[in-house]
Amino acid sequence: MRSRSTAVARAVPARALAGLACVALLLAGCRTARAADEVVVHTAKGAAVVVAVELATTPETRTLGLMYRDHLDDGRGMLFIFPQIAPQSFWMRNTRIPLDILFIDEAHKVVRLHANTTPYSEASLPSGAPVRFVLEVPGGFSAARGIAEGDSVDLGALATTPVH
Repeated sequence: MRSRSTAVARAVPARALAGLACVALLLAGCRTARAADEVVVHTAKGAAVVVAVELATTPETRTLGLMYRDHLDDGRGMLFIFPQIAPQSFWMRNTRIPLDILFIDEAHKVVRLHANTTPYSEASLPSGAPVRFVLEVPGGFSAARGIAEGDSVDLGALATTPVH
């Protein structure tokens, strides 16, 4: 009897570890928001402004965006990547912090910048032109670094990130 219970006791932890390993692999494969990715905004005055971004590449992550957050560190943001180039419109519903919203076209130019948006506002913030990317950064970030409409954005490999 003792040997059977010992074998069962050894098998259960091994199965549990195997199950946890499978869950970890699944979660890693499904991850759509990464904090280590970066984009670089090149301003008209020659500055290169680096922003560490999380990615929003699924309908769910694009819908949630930066809602419900109490803080966004300086130099950080969220890059929304859409499957197709099209006019976009954002709002600040359930967004607790002011943001700068940069609408970026297929040529990686900032075509519209909404600065210091009003938290919780349901006013439409349109792109004004077809875009494929939208970058959200803390409110006031763009003005403090001289970022403006017409600036270029180096997306690197993120420009070809698969989206759903």
